[in-house]
Amino acid sequence: MERRTFMTGSAALAALTAATGMAEWSDALAAASLGPMLDDWTGPHGGYPPFNKVTVAAMKPAILKGMDLQRAEIKAIASSKAPPTFENTLAALEESGRPLTRVSRLFNIWTSTLNDQAMQKVEAEMNPVFAAFGDELVQNEALFKRVKAVYDTRTSAGLTTEQQRLSDVQYTYFARQGAALDAAGKKRLAAINQELARAFTAFSQNQLHDEETYTIELGSEADLAGLSESLIGAARSVATARGKPTSWLIANTRSSAEPFLTYSTRRDLRDKVFRMWTRRGEMDDAHNNKPVIATILKLRAERAKLLGYPTHAHWILDDNMARTPDNAMNLMMKVWKASIGRVREDVAAMQKIADQEGATFKLEAWDYRFYAEKLRKQQYDLDNNEVKQYLQLDKIREGMFWAAGAVYGLHFSKVEGLPFAQPDITVYEVSRDGKRVGLWYFDPYARDGKNSGAWMNEYRTQERFHGEVTPIVSNNANFVKTKPGEPVLISWDDAVTMFHEFGHALHGLQSNVAYPTLAGTNVKRDFVEFPSQVNERWLPTTEVLSRFALHHQTGKPMPAALADKIRKAHTFNQGFITTEYMASAIYDMKIHLAASTDKDIDAGEFERTTMAEIDMPKEIVMRHRPPAFGHIFSGDGYSAGYYVYVWADTMSADAVEAFTEAGSMYDRKTCDRFRDSIFRVGNTVPPDVAFRNFRGRDVDTRALMRDRGFPVA
Repeated sequence: MERRTFMTGSAALAALTAATGMAEWSDALAAASLGPMLDDWTGPHGGYPPFNKVTVAAMKPAILKGMDLQRAEIKAIASSKAPPTFENTLAALEESGRPLTRVSRLFNIWTSTLNDQAMQKVEAEMNPVFAAFGDELVQNEALFKRVKAVYDTRTSAGLTTEQQRLSDVQYTYFARQGAALDAAGKKRLAAINQELARAFTAFSQNQLHDEETYTIELGSEADLAGLSESLIGAARSVATARGKPTSWLIANTRSSAEPFLTYSTRRDLRDKVFRMWTRRGEMDDAHNNKPVIATILKLRAERAKLLGYPTHAHWILDDNMARTPDNAMNLMMKVWKASIGRVREDVAAMQKIADQEGATFKLEAWDYRFYAEKLRKQQYDLDNNEVKQYLQLDKIREGMFWAAGAVYGLHFSKVEGLPFAQPDITVYEVSRDGKRVGLWYFDPYARDGKNSGAWMNEYRTQERFHGEVTPIVSNNANFVKTKPGEPVLISWDDAVTMFHEFGHALHGLQSNVAYPTLAGTNVKRDFVEFPSQVNERWLPTTEVLSRFALHHQTGKPMPAALADKIRKAHTFNQGFITTEYMASAIYDMKIHLAASTDKDIDAGEFERTTMAEIDMPKEIVMRHRPPAFGHIFSGDGYSAGYYVYVWADTMSADAVEAFTEAGSMYDRKTCDRFRDSIFRVGNTVPPDVAFRNFRGRDVDTRALMRDRGFPVA
């Protein structure tokens, strides 16, 4: 997800034009058609992104022009002779930089979904400029004095509750980003942030290189043993797209690798695919991310000390619900002990299956998914390949729409005629009671230049500042495209992920606040996953499965008996799922607590040491191994914060029990209260208060253990 920030940067602009030559920049600015990339988004449906008018060549000059425009606005705010008020300072800040925000959103869309070589060059050049631009705003002493003055009088100036909240959020942002540092401190902080921006870009581009470059070729039908027809077709599609139409390829993406690891009976090939997938970013070449990680950790440690915090982890957690690394670690270690205990039980059961089949080996990490599937069949008579026959991508999307209608009263209508960034993207207008709520874009397929995984992005943020502005959001995934006319069959885990990411989209779409800084998903990092995790829980309901889990050949709905097996197996493999994730979260916290300015940390060696310290089962590796851990090393977003998924899940597990207590996931009063208490308020209400408003009390963390089938202390 993307957060809206206010940025300025005369220093960044001066540095860049000095490096490239003012004449060159002026020529580019004059030659490019910048207006469409900066202008307000107009047209039907409340306006839409002008994707058909975006060019990579115009990206840099348009961004620089947007910075120039906002710089003038910031100067006017900071130099005002009028006493600082909410309207002439914070409201003016909210209004500033709109052209830059629009072109920045386009830049983010291109770098995450259409990042070819030309765009990567622009990305590498502009990310440090963005960093410097943000620092200039924070380091504007006159502006900060005005922000602080409004903050200091927020409770006595007759401000609304939302205005007081915005005063608090904006002041905290400035203070945490070094606004009160002396001149030398500000100069060094700006340099650190630019160095980090370059390192983040290098990390993500190295990871993208490995995901696009490496594949495992299956050269004969013997190599396809155990794979379903849909998986074989997907592997053929990847091969055809890469110029090998008579072969089959396993791409270096989760959506391609994980199904192969689950179903292939060829242990030798599972080993190869596993090593390819888990070694992204650590090949012995120019794209190895280990040196980049060492640089990032040292810079983060120095920045934290400069800002008055003992470590980067302390700086991050200070502005999250958890407040301290100790609080986050205490929760993680409580869950960790239960999860590895369950893993050892499952491994023993899986080893028994392997031994009965005549195996002469002990299970390794590339065996886990394969034998877990056998154990699932044994314990629950549940075959995920059978389940997959009922999970068509388009039908699951329709199921998401239906559930959003039943729970929140939303209606989705496909829109034709709007420009798209890529032909596979579709767009829908979202409405409630005949009134437009926003637009939802769907970009489902893997391709070169696109980040791996699944995510939600915000193209335009909801606001009621100067009139009603409806949001525009997107969901993005990496499914392997099939032949025309053939359905894309997805796994149950993929379907859960779709509902999860759609929950983020619903969070952005249903926002109903005045100021964009407080809107939608612009909440604390360990709260943002909470609504999306709850949204997963509508997928297994009878109402969704009976309507949209339809067999891809017969069109018949999933049998009730099969659906019941899925629900009964809810806690199956929670040991693996939780351990795989928690290992990454614990590593993230520990490495940021250990990082210092006077030594390089070898990310691989730290991984080995940490996994030994926490008694990591040898049959599992981190969900995100360090050289491809983009959540924490391609930006600051989830750094020292990957724990947030389990923190938020304490709330989501408890929230689901509220629906259970009401008798249905579709109970009208509970659905309305969840929408009004959580989705609509954005960050206008502190997250602990928002949860309390919904649940009537503070969170019961024992609900998480109950939900995962772990012992409750």
